Amino acid sequence: MSEPETNGPVPGSGDAAVRAAAERAATTRSRNLPRWEDLPVPNDTANLRDGANLNDRLLALLPLVGVWRGEGEVVYPTIESQHFGQQVTFAHDGRPFLYYESRAWLLDADGKVIRPAAREVGWWRPGEDDTIELLLAHATGVIEIFYGEPRTQTSWELATDVTMRTATAKEVNGAKRLYGLVNNGDLAYVEERAMVGQPLQPHTSALLRRVAG
Repeated sequence: MSEPETNGPVPGSGDAAVRAAAERAATTRSRNLPRWEDLPVPNDTANLRDGANLNDRLLALLPLVGVWRGEGEVVYPTIESQHFGQQVTFAHDGRPFLYYESRAWLLDADGKVIRPAAREVGWWRPGEDDTIELLLAHATGVIEIFYGEPRTQTSWELATDVTMRTATAKEVNGAKRLYGLVNNGDLAYVEERAMVGQPLQPHTSALLRRVAG
């Protein structure tokens, strides 16, 4: 039996991961959020090569910084399962928190856009002990406070401590989220929710690729 070739990176090896990351960065390293040139304070940046220096408090969240886009699935006993597209932004302005924004859109069976869907904005606030506070506001009238921590250097788990809603919002009682880097650099997440009389169970999941940063 002949020896395997060693000129290129071996699939699954550290060399392969570094090479794959470099190839992805070639198309994302120059992209960032839109800038206001006349803004008197630092613009938010989703690119570690540009803008304000990352605050040391955010080092445990460093791999999240960027703009990510991909597709996922939403499921729940009270709704029909649906495919969706999503863009997620993690940005900073040099202070010890990340600005977070998510925009989603429903897709049909052929992958064509049906209409805009869920939107949420918030702040990831790590403490000195790497405990993470996550404040989220949803366009549906729900506000949540999560607490969590890094599971590894490239995964983070959070669960709600407080959930509030407006008079017109649907009942939401709790949620859990797990984020992690997979496939040598893609961002995946899964979310469980307890709402409209149902116990905590899977609700959304998605796989996102870096498009900026």
